[in-house]
Formats: sequence, C-alpha cells, structure tokens
Amino acid sequence: MAMDFDSGLKGLIILSAGGTGGHLFPAQALAEELVRRGYVIHLLTDHRVEEYGNRFPAQQVHIVHSATLTPGKPLKLPGQLLKLLSGVREARSIIGLLHPLAVVGFGGYPSFPPLIAAMSRRVDTFIHEQNAVVGRANKVLAHGVTSIASSFPKIEGLPARAQGKVRFVGNPVRDAVLSASFKPYSAPDANRPFRLLVFGGSQGARVFSEIVPAALLALPQSVRKLLSVTQQVRPEDLDEVHEAYHGSGIDVELAPFFYDMPERVSGSHLIIARSGASTIAELAVIGRPAILVPLPHALDNDQLLNARAFTMAGGGWLMEQTEFTPERLGSLVTKLRYSERELQIAADSAKGFGRPDAAKRLADLIEEVAVDRVFKTDDDEDLIEHEDER
Repeated sequence: MAMDFDSGLKGLIILSAGGTGGHLFPAQALAEELVRRGYVIHLLTDHRVEEYGNRFPAQQVHIVHSATLTPGKPLKLPGQLLKLLSGVREARSIIGLLHPLAVVGFGGYPSFPPLIAAMSRRVDTFIHEQNAVVGRANKVLAHGVTSIASSFPKIEGLPARAQGKVRFVGNPVRDAVLSASFKPYSAPDANRPFRLLVFGGSQGARVFSEIVPAALLALPQSVRKLLSVTQQVRPEDLDEVHEAYHGSGIDVELAPFFYDMPERVSGSHLIIARSGASTIAELAVIGRPAILVPLPHALDNDQLLNARAFTMAGGGWLMEQTEFTPERLGSLVTKLRYSERELQIAADSAKGFGRPDAAKRLADLIEEVAVDRVFKTDDDEDLIEHEDER
C-alpha cells in the first residue's frame, strides 16, 4: 500500500538508544537532523531517559522493558531473557502501530528489543556504533541489520560477515555542540586565567574528585591564583570536594551536572575527562585539547581505544588510571599551562579529528537505504495500478 506523503512530513523514523548520555546524545543529534528534513521521530528507550532525554526532539518517547545480559551470573539469565522478550513484544506492538520507515539503534541493551522487533516486521534496521570496538548488543545485532554506521574508520570486534554493511559516518553531535564549535580556540597567556574543565561522564567520576583537587592544591600559589576550574562532581562527593578546594585561592565552580556542557567545553583551555565516544566526538568537533583518563573497567576497553585514536591524532594526552596520580597530573597541568604552542597545536589537531557532518552523513545513509526504497516501492505500486487500469 502506498504511503501518503502529502502532509508535508516525509514519514516516521524510530530511534532506539540506552538511556545514558553516551547513547542518547548521538541519537539526539540524528533526531535533530531528521526533524529538519521533515521526519517525525519516536524514541524507544529505558527509564533512565528521564534524566538525560528531556531535550530529545521526539514526538513521543516509549519506555520498553530491557535488561543487560550477564552470562557470568547464570542464575540471573532467565529473568533477564524474560525482560528482553517482554521488550520485544512491546516494541513489536509499537512498530506495528507506527509503521516506521526505519528503526535506528545506538547501542546498549535497551536498543536490542526494538531492533529485533523491527527485523521481525521486515522494517529496515540500522545500528550506529559509537566506539572503536563494537559493543555487545551491536555485535549480536550486526548479523541481521540492514546497515551499520561507524564513528571510527575501523571497528574492532565486528563479525566478519557484517563488515560489508559498514559505512563510516563519524559520531553525530548535537546542535548545541555544532554551535559551540564556531568559537575559535585561544591559547592561554601566562598572565591570564587558565580555564580548566573536569568531567567524568554524565555522573562524574569518583577518581576525579579524589585526584584533581589534590593535584591542583599542590601547585605553586603563582599557578593556583590564575586557575579557573569547573568540575562535575557526583552529588555524594560534592561537599567533600568543595571542602578540599576551600581556601586554595582557586576560582572553582562545582555541580553534579552541567546542561550547557558544549559552551563550557568551548570556553576552556584544557579538559580532563573520561573517553566515552560522545565525549571524544564533542571535544573533536569543538576542537579542544584534553587529558583523557579512560574508564579502566569498561567492557572491551572501548574507552582506551577511543582515547588512543584521539591522542594519536594529536588532540591530547592519554593517562591511564593507574598513572593518574596527583603528582603526575599536577606536573602535566603545570607544563601545559605555560605551553601555548603545544595547546594550540593539540586544539587544531582535535578539530581535524572531528566530524561535524556526522549527523548529516548518517541521515543520508538512512534516506539512501530505507527511505528511497519506500519511494521506489510506492512508485512500483502506482505503476502496477496504472497498468491494471489500462
């Protein structure tokens, strides 16, 4: 049956992502681009979206059951599988009602049920892999999806049979990041404030709360008095970190979450951060140098591989958590604070690593594969109806 495109909208596309910033931010970036092109967006995710998805441009958000599979804990597997199966049934019902042109997943097990449901209904499916190594959910889904988009030129761990489906597009960044990217980097003068931004993902990082204040407090007074520090801190660590900085002479702003993070990144001279895929993408598009401390227990070392790609391109400095001590961090911050040329080169290299057009490239892929196919099918049906009339 031919679809009606006369309403001014081109159709509906479902996006599916785990409810954390690392998965939702690139999905939001794609949603913003698709809305500009005239599509209606629905989001399928889990309950965590309430914290991070309040600005997602979806006509409707659907919460579906999901669970992370833990093969190492076999007693929990039956319950986890039942939740996933329940999520597949829920997603299949939603897809049956909405008749989407495509379903696009951004990783995490909450994206698993919608994509399985879409495959069962013969809807074109896409996955976007944000990291340099394929995630567990995407690895399983790779065999059955229509197409795979990647943030890096090469994805480690992808099944051989799925290699031919890959299109390198980059990691989509939100409109707020693109806006912040227009501010040029200005390396710090030795006699002016040095703006340092510290964050560890959407919930901060305990190790940053311990190491960063200790490193900065040990710096000479001549360095501290011109330091301006913005640090994301977990709510439970906020009082402790505030007390640590008290009386240090350092200009400090602390908060559990900053909703204007892209603007804060663009206004910084140096960033200390984890190396999740969205963090890397946003640092690169905005073009800011960073000291990256990968999460040591991340599955498949994805954060380490992300950080290596960024730092090998010249965008910053890799410091694994075992090396992340107050002494080493303080030494590096002091060195960089007075190395205008080194910081400027790193900022330029980070910018060169960025893919500001990633959302457009991913939207192009979806239109090329799924939407064009729908139009072609509609044209074929119209031709058949015309031939029948004759």
